[in-house]
Amino acid sequence: MAKKIDEEALGEAYNRALALEKAGDVDAAVAAYEEVLAIDPDDHGGAAVRIAAMGRGETPVKAPDAYVETLFDQHAEVFEDVLVEQLGYHVPMLVRQRLQALKLGPFKRLLDLGCGTGLTGGALRDLCADMTGIDISEKMVEIAHEKDLYETLFVAEVEDFLDDNDEEAFDIISATDVLPYLGALEPLFFGAAENLTPGGLFIFSSETLPEEILAGRAYMVGPHQRFAHADAYVRERLTATGFELVEISDINVRMEDGQPTPGHLVIARYIG
Repeated sequence: MAKKIDEEALGEAYNRALALEKAGDVDAAVAAYEEVLAIDPDDHGGAAVRIAAMGRGETPVKAPDAYVETLFDQHAEVFEDVLVEQLGYHVPMLVRQRLQALKLGPFKRLLDLGCGTGLTGGALRDLCADMTGIDISEKMVEIAHEKDLYETLFVAEVEDFLDDNDEEAFDIISATDVLPYLGALEPLFFGAAENLTPGGLFIFSSETLPEEILAGRAYMVGPHQRFAHADAYVRERLTATGFELVEISDINVRMEDGQPTPGHLVIARYIG
């Protein structure tokens, strides 16, 4: 039986950690976040990624599932307004534009990983005969369901779904705004390969940072608690999991504190 979380102690420790982080007292903030982790080992508040974002501790291989689920459940109702209207997020339309420019499609079966409220599904609906959406947040999936975009929707963690799925393969898999919550990319890329038809497309966005900040690292947690990936690492992992690169484009993923967030839009083909 799971140990009951002391919500009062957790809230006190987390608020103290945030205040210390904001004040620039990194050592004390890290200690407070470690207190948070001791109270809540599943890490609903993302303490581990906040520690990593301050340049301390080990970089996690992914954001904790409990954190991602909680984050998007909490923001589901305002998600599109904040992301699209306030942060200028237009990656789903960029996906559509690049597929059309390269004369790729139409497609039989789309698997939309991290489908959220259905932004990518909406952008690609007329290009796909059948669409399946996956998201870890039940509240996001409920909103996507209300739009009646997808033939099938699942509440699941994307890597687990890819590992467990034994349904018919897909000829296109999308993952927009998924990589910022993953560090190591092998499970995602291998899982995508396992679920694609030969010649199927894998299209995804990623965030990156200048090489002087990445300093030779494959990935790191950036200042906004999101993972940034080195271009070379993305390319190398794609090749290692059976993909050939069709196109990689430099994009602005979103605005953050009034500044563009540099990233890539990647289209790869599974060749086995």
